[in-house]
Amino acid sequence: MENKKRCKWCNLNNPLYVEYHDAEWCVPNFEDKYLYEMLLLESFQAGLSWECVLNKRESFRKAYDNFDIEKVVLYGEEKINELLSHKGIIRNKRKIQASIANSRIFKEIVLEYGSFYNYLKTFTKGDIIYETDKTSNRLSDSVSRDLQSRGMKFVGTVIIYSYLQAVGIIYSHEKECFLYKNHGQ
Repeated sequence: MENKKRCKWCNLNNPLYVEYHDAEWCVPNFEDKYLYEMLLLESFQAGLSWECVLNKRESFRKAYDNFDIEKVVLYGEEKINELLSHKGIIRNKRKIQASIANSRIFKEIVLEYGSFYNYLKTFTKGDIIYETDKTSNRLSDSVSRDLQSRGMKFVGTVIIYSYLQAVGIIYSHEKECFLYKNHGQ
């Protein structure tokens, strides 16, 4: 495993990051619980590195009731204060408040479309995009714009592009990476 070439961004000194790169990143997972978890985590990435967020993922799971959306949508001031004092997560009040508001909007989208993936398919038509060396594209622009129009925060086009890579809608392993797939793009 150590001899395999990986994407340049993957910190080989962080086993958690290597595992994420090898087994999770760009792997299609369209279950609502996963799509929700990743959207919440990606929103905390704004201005930070994904590695920073990933290193805190288990703490986020504990702090956010294992990403149980039914519980998160009910969070109030007391829970916000608890999260602000939780040393294991990113303690940015605006991001914490946005995570709760975004959870409510995510739930509304699921009710409207039947699943969050059904919502995403209105933009993707179910296709997987194969591209590297980008941080945004027309798809991430469109999804970001729509989520923002619904009231979501910390979902700019770069965050949404990263999110779409994370959940496997955009496949971006670099040519030198052992996981690279060329699909005529």
